[in-house]
Amino acid sequence: MNFVEPIRDMQKLDELKSLLKKRSERDYFLVVLGINTGLRISDLLRLKVADVKGKSHIILVEKKTGKRKRFLINDSLRKEVDQYVIGKKGDEYLFASTKRPQPITRVRAYQIINGAAKKIGLSEIGTHTLRKTFGYHFYQRTKDIATLQMIFNHSHPSITLRYIGITQDLIDDAVNRFSL
Repeated sequence: MNFVEPIRDMQKLDELKSLLKKRSERDYFLVVLGINTGLRISDLLRLKVADVKGKSHIILVEKKTGKRKRFLINDSLRKEVDQYVIGKKGDEYLFASTKRPQPITRVRAYQIINGAAKKIGLSEIGTHTLRKTFGYHFYQRTKDIATLQMIFNHSHPSITLRYIGITQDLIDDAVNRFSL
């Protein structure tokens, strides 16, 4: 089984965004929306312009859980959203395929994210990396595992810590300082 990791290094995250911005506005916005909301790729890909344009929150029913989710579009993300939706119709998918009138597939999203990550020297990157990156940095800035657990809809804080790679960081740090 392949495990994907969050992007912990802010410089690498900026490199990834810069690379994608040069290549494709859509691909750049996919990463920006993913790392700023923590939504699953299956939920991101189903979003339409009308779901975010002029809205204060992204409101959806999660594909995996069937639960209603309401996520604030903060001021920083609002600027990115407003820029991206200029000239787009409300019924358009945010991440429309160039080949058909549907959103890009999960496989295509993986190819975009993983391919760009490899170009900047990152490995263990997949579609869950966006969600995990959001969680990792949210936790590092706030240390609020309870809120993050609610955002991710996890049943226990330990699940959230493991999911975002904090448990592994703690283990790595402990082993690094250990010597006999």
